[in-house]
Amino acid sequence: MEEDTRQEPDSEVYKTLLESTRAIPWKIDWRTMRFAYIGPQIEGLLGWTPQSWQTVQDWADRMHPEDRQRVVDFCVAQSKAGVDHEADYRALTKDGSYVWLRDVVHVVRDEAGEVEALIGFMFDISERKRTEEKLLALQRELEDLSFKDGLTGVGNRRRFDTVLETEWEAARRDQRPLSLVLIDIDHFKDFNDRYGHVRGDECLQRVATTLRAGATRPRDFLARFGGEEFVLVLPDTDAAGAERVATRCREALAEEAIAHERSSAGPFVTVSMGVGSTIPRPGDDAVTFLEVVDRRLYQAKQRGRDVVVTGE
Repeated sequence: MEEDTRQEPDSEVYKTLLESTRAIPWKIDWRTMRFAYIGPQIEGLLGWTPQSWQTVQDWADRMHPEDRQRVVDFCVAQSKAGVDHEADYRALTKDGSYVWLRDVVHVVRDEAGEVEALIGFMFDISERKRTEEKLLALQRELEDLSFKDGLTGVGNRRRFDTVLETEWEAARRDQRPLSLVLIDIDHFKDFNDRYGHVRGDECLQRVATTLRAGATRPRDFLARFGGEEFVLVLPDTDAAGAERVATRCREALAEEAIAHERSSAGPFVTVSMGVGSTIPRPGDDAVTFLEVVDRRLYQAKQRGRDVVVTGE
């Protein structure tokens, strides 16, 4: 039988293969916490020479401060437990910028089962992170659009339903007042008939901007309820406070003086408002409360419009 004269590749061959890849190989001696080896590719990526990577402290120090504690604690815990793991973090370059890296770590044990060394690869994942960030930004933008009225830029009905549910539960839990103001532009159909739908859209936008300025606190929320109707959600606001907000919005709109020749309520665009305030109790229902406020809006229309109704 012919003898197989082929030889196994030696360590230098393995080393050449590793150093020809874009991944950066490294090895850490567990007992001394010193780098036994790190690939020369590290200098091309981060600017630090392989000789400057002496201990794990060098690795930790060259990590973004916001990532350092989380990543170091995780890697140490996993290594002590003998568990292979991965970690993503921002690594400091010699010129002061940062590069996203992924460390893939394998734990090497000795014959007694004790941790002997860590070996792994560093991968440059900066481009992947940039792509992820763009996708996340796009996702946030799409989410914002799904909760925003396309014409006026305020919240839409879907967003209102979510906000009302959240604020209702908070008010019931904390036993704090919650107020709603339902707002309807008076004779808006006649406005469209007289000035056209383009001017009608401009009117809706101006009304929304005016109403939004009247809701001054961070948690005050304005949404387009539908058509020419808007709604204000006013957390931690009692009946008197809600009436003040409604009156302020009504007066601000009067100052806008948007011409409306076909309105029986006056020569300018006006609004009718229904206002309600409650401290929700167990068993109370947000929809029932909304219906109460809606009836008050209807009463405002019945009383000649350009009116704020705060009670039955």
